[in-house]
Amino acid sequence: MTDYLQQAGLALSEAQLAAAQQALSVALAAMPAKDYPDLYRYPVPKLGEGGSCSLVDELEAEPWDIAPQFGGESPRLAQRLQALQALLDAVLVQMPADWLGVYCRLPRPEADVLLKLAYRGLPSRAEFPLSEAFAAASNNSKVGRSGRGVVIDDVRQWQSEGGAYYECDPKVRSEVCLPVFDEAGAVIGILDAESAQPGFFHAGHQATLAALACALSAHFVDLRALAKSAAPAL
Repeated sequence: MTDYLQQAGLALSEAQLAAAQQALSVALAAMPAKDYPDLYRYPVPKLGEGGSCSLVDELEAEPWDIAPQFGGESPRLAQRLQALQALLDAVLVQMPADWLGVYCRLPRPEADVLLKLAYRGLPSRAEFPLSEAFAAASNNSKVGRSGRGVVIDDVRQWQSEGGAYYECDPKVRSEVCLPVFDEAGAVIGILDAESAQPGFFHAGHQATLAALACALSAHFVDLRALAKSAAPAL
């Protein structure tokens, strides 16, 4: 736990994270069994100049399909995606953010990407490139490259001070973006949470998100292995 907090750069105590992990475990156990109608596909907005989001109601005609990256639909993939959906529901019971999404790091020929696997809120882009250029304008990519968390109490102030911010919803006023690590400390994904309220993500909410980041690790490790096994041999 201490390693996660230090590596992610969060100003939280080990006790705060331990309490949040216990609360997440309890909330997850209390969640009723639920079928998610389409684990593999979700709507995505059209992208504008420079790859930025268009208006959120300008959606692509076809939804984004996660399954091809993992060799197609399978019980193993479905099990992991179900687990991610349940984690999001359990977290939002405790921390009612307006948007929450989780992204797994996957390889691409040009640069690795963060692929969104589950989310709650308005549609948003599916992939964030982990290139230096994209990280200059995106906290998701920045965190995915650096492994250091970002906490923004006021998006407008952050932007006025020159902070990177990739906007899909102009109503967002505060944000937390945290890395997900494997056991060796490598960044294997991120989570991103947003609220229309400035200062929404107090220490308790940050601890809840850190607990989610720790819980995501085993799922992302297995999903990355599945993606690797499905990739064509070079």
